[in-house]
Amino acid sequence: MKKTTLLALVLLLVGLPAFACELDRPVRFSGMSWMSNLMMVEIERTIVEEGYGCETQVEAGDTVPMIAALVRGDVDIYNETWIDSAPEDWVTANEEGIVESLGSTYSGGIEGWWIPAYVAEENPGLVSVYDLPDYADLFEDPEEPGKGRIYNCPEGWVCGAVNNNLLEAFELTDDYVMFSPGSGAALDAAIASNYRRHRPFVTYYWSPTAVLGKFDMVQLEMPDYQADGFRCNMNPECAEPVASAYPTARIHKSINTEFGKAAPELKAFFEAVNIPTEEVNKLLGWADENSAEPDQVADYFFENYEDIWTQWVSDDMADKVRASL
Repeated sequence: MKKTTLLALVLLLVGLPAFACELDRPVRFSGMSWMSNLMMVEIERTIVEEGYGCETQVEAGDTVPMIAALVRGDVDIYNETWIDSAPEDWVTANEEGIVESLGSTYSGGIEGWWIPAYVAEENPGLVSVYDLPDYADLFEDPEEPGKGRIYNCPEGWVCGAVNNNLLEAFELTDDYVMFSPGSGAALDAAIASNYRRHRPFVTYYWSPTAVLGKFDMVQLEMPDYQADGFRCNMNPECAEPVASAYPTARIHKSINTEFGKAAPELKAFFEAVNIPTEEVNKLLGWADENSAEPDQVADYFFENYEDIWTQWVSDDMADKVRASL
């Protein structure tokens, strides 16, 4: 039976049309450290390798260095460009035609400051960021007694500068400190540990993510979004931070323009890639519950979401990808 199955697979592969890669080098992906990005990279890599016949490689790094690499042409594709909070390097490069957006990776994201639902229920007066001074003792920082702790992004993420500036804009510097974990995984671990112990905490976080799918969290109210002020808040050297909410995020794929010119078929594929946000949350939840690696999440996606990924490629290419799984 095994020989028969193997023979059938070989015959299927032989019968499928071959696809020659448009490039004579690997397609280079930006491999940021969080699961939604790593999962998407593995999904795309599988199709690029098995469907388009290309080699691939992943360059590891966080937001700022990976944007710089995209601008330089050291990477080709960057899957999670948060357009409304993109670094100035990306904005300038986009205006100059060095990088370009290929549309939504998924339908959008939310960023902000959050508290657990149990904290909100036990402290009904805590609704807005402007209520935080009255609750500094509740969120006391163990390293700086007398002040509360707000969990920030890891160093190197754009949101870290934003949150530091918001701390000043909301006039919270006398009452709170920002604490930056060493990585996205460390931030997730801190949230999970505090939540499971029913401890009070305030944290920055974003969606789509497994964390906000697993844990019941309440977003603190902020003043309305101000585009110009928020742009200043993204700069670590912002002279006058502005009290502004995060925008509802547009999360796009970006490529280096020269890559798009050299590989128009690959560019068209990346343009087609899109997963609805609710499905991303489900995938991330499955990954967390099963302690899955990004490549395992990709396998799960191909097996359970054919109605999504087969829309991105031709029927022949879909057959090629299926045969490789």
